Amino acid sequence: MTAITNLPPPLSHQRGWPWTSEEALIFPSVMPGGREWPRISVTIPSYNQGRYLEATLRSLLLQGYPDLEIHVIDGGSVDETRWILEEYAPWLSSWVSEPDRGQSHAINKGWERSTGNLITYLNSDDYYLPGALHWAAMAWGYDPFVAVVTGGVLMVDQEGSVLQARKPFLRAQSPLDLSLLDIGAWYLPQQGTFFVKAFLNVAGCWVREDLQYTMDRELMYRICRLGKVVLLDHPLAADRFHTASKRGSQVLKMYREDEKALLYCEWGDQQARRRRKRIARARRGQGHWLMSLRSHSLWTTLWHQLWAIYYRPAYFWNTTAGKTLMNGWRLIRPHSKFAR
Repeated sequence: MTAITNLPPPLSHQRGWPWTSEEALIFPSVMPGGREWPRISVTIPSYNQGRYLEATLRSLLLQGYPDLEIHVIDGGSVDETRWILEEYAPWLSSWVSEPDRGQSHAINKGWERSTGNLITYLNSDDYYLPGALHWAAMAWGYDPFVAVVTGGVLMVDQEGSVLQARKPFLRAQSPLDLSLLDIGAWYLPQQGTFFVKAFLNVAGCWVREDLQYTMDRELMYRICRLGKVVLLDHPLAADRFHTASKRGSQVLKMYREDEKALLYCEWGDQQARRRRKRIARARRGQGHWLMSLRSHSLWTTLWHQLWAIYYRPAYFWNTTAGKTLMNGWRLIRPHSKFAR
């Protein structure tokens, strides 16, 4: 690839991260301890997200990471995507723009080309934050027992303004079977996640092409059983929320699909399978709860809340009625004969 110092100015003429390098962090030429930085391979699946793609590419190139592969797999976009890819072609390991079978197929095509020690994918409307690749590499540190490194994410709007910061969490010790954990017991955001190639080779270095929304979660179910998961509190990536994104327009489909992802977890006994069915119901409830939070209509909010409670009764305590009941109980409990 061409030297990063020769990057063209941003086509959008914007400044600040990820457009210009003023906020970039400087790291030593070798890792602490003297080892070479591991190779990191990033696949960018893309389709008609040209308005965001340049920011995604620059957020990788301006990292200044010494051993980086970037594979852009575009599904034959008809917007400005191809023009951007041609402009940045000297700094990419490979790129194609041709019809494919969807996002998962694009990820698999990129991963087939990837030779890194750490492998991941980043959607073409998201972007990395300064120092993300170095932090991920140091968190792994060539540890033979680590399978996954996950950092936090910033939830941003379509213009890049921060809406929320979220940290990953795992309320159990890894390695572990994520498919048996309650939905509130873990959060491993894909945008901040890097997979160790040696463990991917065992779990399967691919995502399921019949899953349109939960292919990353299904991969997590497979790989987190095999090795340790290292969590970083600080954010590594920005997760862009906009109306055209899957999470912005297809929330219920995304959470319903987790039932299908869980069916692929064929290990374990009958009790494990029953628990996964309960978790799949809880995911459906989670989708309805998120829809209730986004609704601007009282009746639509109530409708989604009822469905959320149906699938996951614990959501009742998050409703106005549930909170009122809980507060009332707290007021009378000290005076109850049962409290004496």
